[in-house]
Amino acid sequence: MSDRCAVLWFRRDLRLADHPALLAAADRADTVLALYVLDERLIGPAGAPRLAFNYRCLRALDEQLGGRLLVVRGDPVDVVPALARACGAASVHISADTAPYGRERDAAVAKALGGDLVATGSPYAVTPGRVRKQDGTPYRVFTPFSRAWLQHGWRGPAATDVAITRWVDPANLDVERAAIPADPDLGGVELPDAGEEAALAAWRRFRADGLADYDERRDRPDVDGTSMLSPYLRWGCVHPRTLLADLGSDPGATSFRNELAWREFHADVLWHRPDTARRNYDERFDALWWQPGPDAESLFDTWREGRTGYPIVDAGMRQLLHHGWMHNRVRMVVASFLVKDLHVPWQWGARHFMRHLVDGDLASNQLNWQWVAGSGTDAAPYFRIFNPTTQGQKFDPVGDYVRAHVPELRGIAGKAVHEPWRLSEAERGDYPLPIVDHAVERQEALRRYGEHVTRR
Repeated sequence: MSDRCAVLWFRRDLRLADHPALLAAADRADTVLALYVLDERLIGPAGAPRLAFNYRCLRALDEQLGGRLLVVRGDPVDVVPALARACGAASVHISADTAPYGRERDAAVAKALGGDLVATGSPYAVTPGRVRKQDGTPYRVFTPFSRAWLQHGWRGPAATDVAITRWVDPANLDVERAAIPADPDLGGVELPDAGEEAALAAWRRFRADGLADYDERRDRPDVDGTSMLSPYLRWGCVHPRTLLADLGSDPGATSFRNELAWREFHADVLWHRPDTARRNYDERFDALWWQPGPDAESLFDTWREGRTGYPIVDAGMRQLLHHGWMHNRVRMVVASFLVKDLHVPWQWGARHFMRHLVDGDLASNQLNWQWVAGSGTDAAPYFRIFNPTTQGQKFDPVGDYVRAHVPELRGIAGKAVHEPWRLSEAERGDYPLPIVDHAVERQEALRRYGEHVTRR
């Protein structure tokens, strides 16, 4: 027997296709109420690009639903049970949230409901916590995790692409509705098209034109070699299983599958160690940069503005400010520069990224920062100190990426753009000289590792 009504509470699953929780709600009830809660605990820390993209995805979802998306504002612990009562729902259906706040919130909502909060699926191909070693402990290193993840496998896409027409019209409920907020001021930041249709179109384009060469081009910020799917995965406009179902075994597909595995690995680490959203995974690093130096704030501001004098770093930071996104290889370079050349805590950089990235995802962001800092899951961190000049020369070999984002250097031809300090003042213009000497700061970083980490 089915219930009269079920609530489908959308969060990081803003789509209708391949949606297991939607399937569960439709199987359970005669009608389904589509709900989204504007939660200040999540809105407050988010920057304008992420909020604007979220709101645009909500508008796209509401259009798919024929205007039947009920948007409310408040604490989910209060409003979700109230809305379930208002529509006579015996169950509330969700995609599991595996991040620290989401787990805490959902436990509180389940308790307040006093009934069914049904979690079906998650934003991942394999829900975090399921892939473990034979002794039941979690994986600490990516490569063995990825092998076990592949061996574990995942279900095929859920068959929810057929439109469900039994949606509750929220106009018939005696509830206080909220409008989807207007976009915050983006200050000129350009965002990708939002919503499920845009996500699937981006996947089709990449699958046709970029996937075959992905393994060779993905590290090149000067070419269009990435999928640009990260914002859509962040908001669940497309599920990773949808992508995985389309992948073969050629090098490009294998490389792309590996990148999805990294996303799942970081979510798994955060599941087992929720404290790593703020603290070092490897506690030996707690003494390393815990006390920032007297110039840390000034150096941090220069880094944020893209005025360090290292072109690949400055190009990345300006790309972030102007596009709400940064190429993944460059994210590693700018992170290494902040932590190991400027000796600023990784938490500062991670917070800045989360304020500006349209694809800002807690697990991927925080644990990628820790991977670069050396305090995360990697086994040999202190040998990895990126040289920003050689990174630029290797991955932006003719300087097109730098010239695209650093207008002061657009008149510098070829790879000379990566070493502007070798040019005359007239050629360099008002582009700054390097704020630190990388060779000197590399030795300082190694000294700190030796003193505070390897001896502990």
